[in-house]
Amino acid sequence: MIEFDFSGRHAVVAGAGGGMGEAIALALLQSGAAVTAVDVKECPASLDVFGDKLTYAQGDLTDEAFVQKVVGEAGNARGGVDYLANVAGVLWFGRDKSVLEMDLDVWDQVFNINLKSFAHTARAVVPFMRSSGRGGAMVHFSTIQWYRGDPAPQDAYQASKAGVCALSKSLAMQLAAERIRSNAICPGMALTPLQARWDTEEKRQAVANYAPLGRIGTPQDMANAALFLLSDAASYITGIELAVDGGLLMRM
Repeated sequence: MIEFDFSGRHAVVAGAGGGMGEAIALALLQSGAAVTAVDVKECPASLDVFGDKLTYAQGDLTDEAFVQKVVGEAGNARGGVDYLANVAGVLWFGRDKSVLEMDLDVWDQVFNINLKSFAHTARAVVPFMRSSGRGGAMVHFSTIQWYRGDPAPQDAYQASKAGVCALSKSLAMQLAAERIRSNAICPGMALTPLQARWDTEEKRQAVANYAPLGRIGTPQDMANAALFLLSDAASYITGIELAVDGGLLMRM
């Protein structure tokens, strides 16, 4: 197991209330970082045991004033912000479908959560990364789904996640000279609360069998990739999209 040392560093994790975001926040805390975790959900029990190493803010990431307040207060209290993990997102089965027939209010809501909230957090953390002189690193969570169409489409989800990769790449180019890196992670099939539809062992096995590596991804798989891209071990990597998908893209 690779071990990272984030001692003396401060990370903001947006969407830390469960699944991948919780796993990333937990891994950063266990690796010595102070973490400001933000989510509309309550603080998970796994994070609540880290005392003053954790700042947990419950609220709406689509509210820019809330994000600026939380990040501003935490950044000032912690002496800056070194890392950002943008993990918040929704996958609304039934409501999110073809753009030709879906309610466009749903389209707007999905974009606000899946993409605009990422803009809010980037706008809040980058001034701290600039002022520190140390640079910084960001990871933004997208999906492999944006690479292709789907006969059962979720067009707002797919288009917003494509936007995540475009935003990440643009930030990488804008900020490279200031040693601020930005990369995207594109998960494949992962067993998180968003995939409650895989509610039997039979369904989960069928999904696992479709991946070339023969298993469903886990939040820990995503946390491992995120910590690598945030760490100094990835100091020469920026502007990429990393597929963490068990080889699934080879089937597309």
